Amino acid sequence: MKNDDPPVNIRVGFGYDVHPLASGRRLVLGGVEISHSKGSVAHSDGDVLIHALCDALLGAANLRDIGYNFPDTSAEFKDISSLILLERTIDLLSQQGYRLGNADITLCLEKPKIKDHVPAMIEILARTMKTDISNVSVKATTNEKLGFIGREEGMTAYAVVLITK
Repeated sequence: MKNDDPPVNIRVGFGYDVHPLASGRRLVLGGVEISHSKGSVAHSDGDVLIHALCDALLGAANLRDIGYNFPDTSAEFKDISSLILLERTIDLLSQQGYRLGNADITLCLEKPKIKDHVPAMIEILARTMKTDISNVSVKATTNEKLGFIGREEGMTAYAVVLITK
């Protein structure tokens, strides 16, 4: 970098989300509907993975969090696809001049196993964020049958992102 080159603005964000699980609900993870006996209890579609991702992106850009930008008290967001929330989040970042460098997301749940769904999740997330699939990582782990996750009462997701300006 020469002395007259403008500095690159690099920011990192971290996101976390949790949702309870209940019988008879849809399970949507990373934009993919997965057949399972339980699904997420939430105001929106309850996509815990995308909610953690949105929080990481918003935090990195200092734009608060998903609850502030898309409140669960608003009828506008009732049963909304979290992909729309992700799209709007990317738009908010773009308005500030930011773009995604990469995203690394970890989902924690006992069941169902999601390894066969990961490629579709990555494709959908990359397309929604207007980035290459090589910039999106999705992983899953169990909680080794411990706690509310181990009892299949809920699930969590963690996301780390790098954004640049």
